[in-house]
Amino acid sequence: MREQFRQQMQELSDTLVLQAKAAAKAMSGAAASLKDANLALAERVIDADHSIDMLERNIDDMGISLLARQAPVAGDLRTVVSALRLSATLERMGDLARHVAYVARGRFPHAVVQGEVKDLFEEMATKAAEVGVLVARLVETQDLSIADRIIADDDVLDDLHTRTFDYVLDESLELTRQEIVDIILLGRYLERFGDHGVSVAHRMRFLVTGMALDAEEMDQIEEF
Repeated sequence: MREQFRQQMQELSDTLVLQAKAAAKAMSGAAASLKDANLALAERVIDADHSIDMLERNIDDMGISLLARQAPVAGDLRTVVSALRLSATLERMGDLARHVAYVARGRFPHAVVQGEVKDLFEEMATKAAEVGVLVARLVETQDLSIADRIIADDDVLDDLHTRTFDYVLDESLELTRQEIVDIILLGRYLERFGDHGVSVAHRMRFLVTGMALDAEEMDQIEEF
């Protein structure tokens, strides 16, 4: 019976890793589709989102079954509860990548924006894709130095997001209404992807150490 429990716990952890890798792949694809106006890639990201959703449902089913049938305690209970919360965050990260791909697909065969604004979003999308890779590595390895890096690097995405508003308010650029909408939405999607990465980092620290989150960390997670 105990061996079955350990196998179920391992399956839960393995599925969470798969979901984290899928979310990272989604943002990498979305970033590339945005950069290259790649319709086929954007559609693959959109179509693949159901797989991330399915992984979340599988984790929900496994977690609820473990809680109901095995009544885990201490570290095992923390693992199950953390997996359920992490899975919901990873699912949202997949949704945000899909939103980016939707914007890229909607402007095909043209790029979403041009010139300096395009350069900014390429940088921002690349950074978001890096966050996805770090999140997947963190979930797989539980290396808290990666969590520290995700949290520290989030300021970069926040600063880039702030710059998007400078472009929107710059009348000399003569942006169309559609471009303004796209800039605001893309900036928000990419910035929120980074925020969810920070949420994963905080929750993984709790999972690994068992130490309760402080008030600031709780506020950050609740905002997401």
